[in-house]
Amino acid sequence: MHFTHEVATTMQPVSTVQAPTTDRQRELPVLRGQHVTLRELCATDAPSLFSLLTLPEVARDIALPPTSIAAFERFIACTNHQRSGGKYACFAVTLKNDDSAIGIFQVREIEPGFQTAEWGFALGSPFWGTGLFQEAAKLVLKFTFEQLGAHRVEARAAVRNGRGGRALQKLGALPEGVLRKAFLRNDQYLDQVLYAIVEDDWRAACEARLEGARVFLN
Repeated sequence: MHFTHEVATTMQPVSTVQAPTTDRQRELPVLRGQHVTLRELCATDAPSLFSLLTLPEVARDIALPPTSIAAFERFIACTNHQRSGGKYACFAVTLKNDDSAIGIFQVREIEPGFQTAEWGFALGSPFWGTGLFQEAAKLVLKFTFEQLGAHRVEARAAVRNGRGGRALQKLGALPEGVLRKAFLRNDQYLDQVLYAIVEDDWRAACEARLEGARVFLN
């Protein structure tokens, strides 16, 4: 999970010739599940994200979140600017019948064309253990593999973040190694586990779930 706090650091020189707009530079699609809806962040999400993502149990194992509502507003403006560059996406997680943001999912390009992508996420602790994370994560993986064309999606989780690691493995991600002292938090370098899921495994898991649903219905 990355929080970029300053929009100015991502600004590019203005060209007098406007490049063609690609699908990745347009507004993000709305991803709808049974209980959650994922959409592009907007400035009005800042208060709810500040109240939920700065809770100690949430912030403990992610990059330091913005420390005020105004800082979250700058972060949101930055995410929208980065999305316009076509190499990054950030979704707000909302409930189906409530548009308040309860978390975020980020996807960023590592290799050209999103062949390899990295994702990160944070969900307010009142919604842990409800199944909402798994539902939202599956929507983001479908978007990343099918619409962005990713071959491989990576995630990092602090070794001490057992909940995050188990959630990733439940989605089909495999641990590939430990990155020693790769994450600085509260002046302490922490080890991280690198998890990855590749397109073939993801599609096989989707087929298995569909087959299981067909057997259940029959």
